[in-house]
Amino acid sequence: MSTTFDFTPLFRSSIGFDRMLNALQAASRVESIDNWPPYDIEKTGEDAYRVSLAVAGFCQDDLTITQEQNMLMVRGQKAGEDSAQYLHRGIAGRAFQRRFELADHVKVMGANLVNGLLTIDLKREIPEEMKPRRIEIATGEAGASAAPRQIEADKQAA
Repeated sequence: MSTTFDFTPLFRSSIGFDRMLNALQAASRVESIDNWPPYDIEKTGEDAYRVSLAVAGFCQDDLTITQEQNMLMVRGQKAGEDSAQYLHRGIAGRAFQRRFELADHVKVMGANLVNGLLTIDLKREIPEEMKPRRIEIATGEAGASAAPRQIEADKQAA
């Protein structure tokens, strides 16, 4: 059973969220087309995340992980051709490409492949100049700027 969502009403009532809505719309299309390999996304800390992909049958040399700006891409391609003669083949070994759109300032910290499970650790690192900062509110006359008082205080301190 496939469920599709119509995001059209959100486009009419949002300003500045075009990129987010386009990403949601694209994700809903991609998910309905291909859902292999299966994956989990988990939050492991305040600004830490982990993406886990089930990649049974792939070795480290068969997998490629790249990050370009806000896009994380995981590719799997078997190195050589399998010459075995199968009576039943239930373990998928087909090539795949899985994309994850990352929020701003999310970086890949590392990746690990254990027992057919590829885990990719991510961390959101907001630059210091972009973090919220508290602005002091000066008391005094309405409309008076605190800047002249600060300049005077700096002169006296020197």
